[in-house]
Amino acid sequence: MEAEYELLVNDVTLMDVAVERQIRVVGPDAEAFVNYVITRDATDIETMRGKYAICCNQDGGILNDFVLLRPDDDEFWFSIADSDLMQWLQGVAVRTDFEVDIDEIDVSPMQVQGPKSIDVMESLIGAAVEDVPYYGLLEATVGGVPVLVSQTGFSGEKGFEIYVREATKNAEAVWNPVLETVKAHGGAATGISHQRRIAAGILSLGQDMDRETSPFQVNLGYQVPDDKAADYVGKTELERQKKAIENGEFPFTHKLVGLKMAGEPIRDYAPDFWLVSDPETGDECGYLTSAWWNPDLETNIGFGFVPAAKLQAATDVPLDDSIYGADVDVEFEVHLPDEYAETPGEPVYATLAEVPFKESVNPSAREQAKIHARADMDDSESQPSEECK
Repeated sequence: MEAEYELLVNDVTLMDVAVERQIRVVGPDAEAFVNYVITRDATDIETMRGKYAICCNQDGGILNDFVLLRPDDDEFWFSIADSDLMQWLQGVAVRTDFEVDIDEIDVSPMQVQGPKSIDVMESLIGAAVEDVPYYGLLEATVGGVPVLVSQTGFSGEKGFEIYVREATKNAEAVWNPVLETVKAHGGAATGISHQRRIAAGILSLGQDMDRETSPFQVNLGYQVPDDKAADYVGKTELERQKKAIENGEFPFTHKLVGLKMAGEPIRDYAPDFWLVSDPETGDECGYLTSAWWNPDLETNIGFGFVPAAKLQAATDVPLDDSIYGADVDVEFEVHLPDEYAETPGEPVYATLAEVPFKESVNPSAREQAKIHARADMDDSESQPSEECK
């Protein structure tokens, strides 16, 4: 896995992500229906573009997160990694008057990820790929098979996804030439790099969040807009939570944060959630969801749910998404397995860290705002003030 990580961040990798199923919503009311089931504003998604989005239940819990593609005016694809979202969407449609059809289509994607991914894609489909924006779509042909290409991925690196139509019969016709092209550029087929997605602050459904998790707990508060007039599932509860946070409260007991941890390098998947304790009291107070050794930062990093009250006591920063970029001096203890502990049976120290730990090559709109804010601050600090002038 270390070798795969090096290929991803330095060269290029090909990832089989056919597990990502495409749930298609199509029909005259497709836009209105999608706008009703996601928290973001679907009317902002232009044809041949996409967005990262979430669906929540009526209690504000996250049912699924996905790449939402719009290949046509009246057609959307929910590109999901797992869960029974199709049945939920169909259930919602039954209770409404939206004129839509909802089904799972025979489309399976593969991901070409890494700094050389653009070179691979140019070799496969030509220079047109250079004009594909982040979350943009392009119709193309690979191995004589029509495919849909998007500039997306589950890695934090530069990358593309190739959606193979009629995948049950066309998969090898596309996979083989893509793999050969990746190899020609110094890459190989690899698994998903969880150590890179953790560093990028990318969450995993069922591991870092689920139906009992609010988006405000897990750095997804930006998915709940201030100005969406249309109704959507969970809107009343999510707006209540948003208002509470703005008033200095926190409508949850625990919040997911980034942690840098001591201990021996974690180089494999965690088989369970590992407990987190308060070093001041020794009491167990939370749990670690995702963790991995990061060779670039030379430390173990991970996500963990910790008491919101302890965070609030340590900072004036509200417990919304802004906490992930704040410099907050809070320590915890993590109970790692003996193979990773510095001393068997003893917890290791962990400190709060900014998320993402390592910025993505294609930063999200939220990350871009943080980057621009830092740049403006650095610029202002380097310039004399009006008083000095």
